[in-house]
Amino acid sequence: MSDEPDLFERAAARRARPSTASDSSPGSVGLADRAVPLAERMRPRRLEEVVGQERLLASGRLLREMLEGGHAHSLLLWGPPGCGKTTIARLLSQHLELPFTALSAVLAGVKDVRAIVDKAEYERRASGRPTLLFLDEIHRFNKAQQDALLPHVEAGTLVLVGATTENPSFEVIAPLLSRLRVLTLDPLDEAAVAALAERALGDSERGLGESGLGIENDALSALAQAAQGDARMALGTLEVAAELAARASAERIEARHVAEAAQARVLRHDRSGEEHFNVVSAFIKSLRGGDADAALYYLARMLEAGEDPLFIARRMVIFASEDIGNADPRALSVAVAVKDAVHFVGLPEGRIPLAQGVTFLAGAPKSNASYVALDRALEEVRRSGALPVPMHLRNAPTALMREHGYGKGYQYPHDHEGHWVDEDYLPEKLRGRRFFEPSDQGEEAESRKRLDRRRS
Repeated sequence: MSDEPDLFERAAARRARPSTASDSSPGSVGLADRAVPLAERMRPRRLEEVVGQERLLASGRLLREMLEGGHAHSLLLWGPPGCGKTTIARLLSQHLELPFTALSAVLAGVKDVRAIVDKAEYERRASGRPTLLFLDEIHRFNKAQQDALLPHVEAGTLVLVGATTENPSFEVIAPLLSRLRVLTLDPLDEAAVAALAERALGDSERGLGESGLGIENDALSALAQAAQGDARMALGTLEVAAELAARASAERIEARHVAEAAQARVLRHDRSGEEHFNVVSAFIKSLRGGDADAALYYLARMLEAGEDPLFIARRMVIFASEDIGNADPRALSVAVAVKDAVHFVGLPEGRIPLAQGVTFLAGAPKSNASYVALDRALEEVRRSGALPVPMHLRNAPTALMREHGYGKGYQYPHDHEGHWVDEDYLPEKLRGRRFFEPSDQGEEAESRKRLDRRRS
């Protein structure tokens, strides 16, 4: 591979010095316990071992200032799985010399928080130091559970370090969010993943060093790509690949061992979380921008990640009216036909009409004139209320209504040349008001000419 030398040079530059048996940290595992997954055994026990988060650990940044200055602040660590959130929380506790308690929001509740607070208050009276509470997956706590943390964070009894993979703007209540400093962690790049893998292979104490296995360059590159920035996934895959290589009496881990260990790559795409909306947003914006290649890429992302194909088709139907409209009236028919075809044949064949629809919609002329016109009309209705319908437009099914002038003076367009008459249809107070302004795109350009002639 053409970029391999650069990848391995960067990996070597970022590789930390080997661990020693004297190192310890809160929650460290027994080194002889090989039943513990490799990712847990290799969890960094010193700040120098952390890779992939150089931006946060740079001089002058909050995290570095906390570690060097000894000042504890409540934090929210926001980042994808396997990027080092738990490790950073443990190292903070170690560097700041604070009592450490870890809690998972998936399993815990208010009762558990109260028990921790009681212990923290006792520790604070005894030592004057707050307790660092690491709350993993904090977004799993409901509003009441998050509320229960507020007074103890406010009072300084707890230094709260929350971890989340979800956008905290939506998942963490505003009062708690205002008391936390949000740090965004990055997914690990391929050089960082390669450095972690080589460190694990060279560590005889906690890693796979006793096996004597090396790893081929293409295997290391494949592992770094398959990990998708997730250190836990990378080390888990490496551990299985090493077992496969050992069983085959190989001296080095090969690409085929990594491929077998990784199996099919599972894309990160939460159908109800932020990544779902990010990809859908990129899909629609690519269609709107006329970029068929990008739209097909995001379509493939969604399909590969298991997105409901009918959800995609429904978004395409909306797009056909909102962004193409009368610039190409066929777009709505095509989108509805795609929806029906996907519903009829299902997956995997349903991806074919989806692709056809995506390429058609991306290439069609664009106009949002109808959508904008409706918004203008709605704005007027909300402002002026239910204005009286002109008498000549009212239906007159009874003699009494006709006597009161309902329908009087109405001109039937089909009785006139060109099937059109010069008539006012808006309420009197809105005469001359224009909501719809056709674009000059596609077939809508001809509609604009006809409408302008009639308006004039």
